[in-house]
Amino acid sequence: MVGARNRLLLRRHSRNIVTTCIVIIFLVVAYTYFSNDLRPDNAFLQITDYEIEARVVNEEILKIKPLETKNPKVAFLFLTPDPLPFEKLWDTFFEGHEGKFSVYVHMPNEKPVHKSRYFVSREIRSKPVRWGSISTVEAERRLLANALLDPDNQHFVLLSDSCIPVRNFEFVYNYLLLANVSFIECYVDPGIHGNGRYIENMLPEVEQKDFRKGSQWFSMKRKHAIMVMADSLYFTKFKLHCRPKKKGQNCFASEHYLPTFFNMFDPSGIAKWSVTFVDWSEGKWHPRFFKVHDVTSKLLNTISSIDESVHYTSDSKRSVLVTPCIWNGSKRPCFLFARIFYPRTLDRLMHLFSNFTT
Repeated sequence: MVGARNRLLLRRHSRNIVTTCIVIIFLVVAYTYFSNDLRPDNAFLQITDYEIEARVVNEEILKIKPLETKNPKVAFLFLTPDPLPFEKLWDTFFEGHEGKFSVYVHMPNEKPVHKSRYFVSREIRSKPVRWGSISTVEAERRLLANALLDPDNQHFVLLSDSCIPVRNFEFVYNYLLLANVSFIECYVDPGIHGNGRYIENMLPEVEQKDFRKGSQWFSMKRKHAIMVMADSLYFTKFKLHCRPKKKGQNCFASEHYLPTFFNMFDPSGIAKWSVTFVDWSEGKWHPRFFKVHDVTSKLLNTISSIDESVHYTSDSKRSVLVTPCIWNGSKRPCFLFARIFYPRTLDRLMHLFSNFTT
């Protein structure tokens, strides 16, 4: 009798255990199935409040339709330590196209006697710029801020004192204003002068997978210029941690801030190449300097007909990265400007200008 009672109790306990296991399994399956809809996105758990704010601001700016103006202009932003040696050449370039362009000059040193009426009183409030430091980017932002005050300025081109035009004004004007992208060079360099400059202090906002390199000589549309002005988070990150001789590394914000920023927020909105030609083929730490004997019609016509942008990586492989220059869906010549030309090439360039810009 006792044995029968024990067997009965054992069967009841077994049924309870089985029932409990079934309920637990059901609850686990239900939680797993429905939890993705109930819990917040893991991505938002891993980023900071500041990153979310930056994402919202940039996405809203990109949604804004371009400002329609009856008189759209290209803003030419000259970043120079001293008086512009090619002012006469730029005067010839601008002549006859009044009302289609604006000029802004960032020049911290003594104000010059201008050789062109287009540059008179066009200096903005400037501060000293030290090559390789964040002061270069600060000067770029200062130029953009001043140019954005004019609502007619729809495209913004950064130029140096050693830059020259290799196309005529009408070609440049149409090329920039009709393009559907900004021209900001942006590529991955796995070597010491590319990703080797990345510093983990840039986390969590800037991950190494997003880190990019490119020329500082940009050409951007108004919406992208506004994004640069609105950014504080990423600019500050580069200001603090992308510096020459930081932890034994040489990180130059002028070569990494904008390529990285736009790679993160609008990669499809930029061409991955610059409209300013620079020759790095000599393999030195600086690009080629063009002297008087280098300046020929053949050189200028060659530059203006190049339709692929070439980058050289800084790793041991020294790979050649070739980017076709696609303008509104079609392969077109890449370059509207070129650098670095010595000041003494001016007379030769003035002589050739009317022919190579037709």
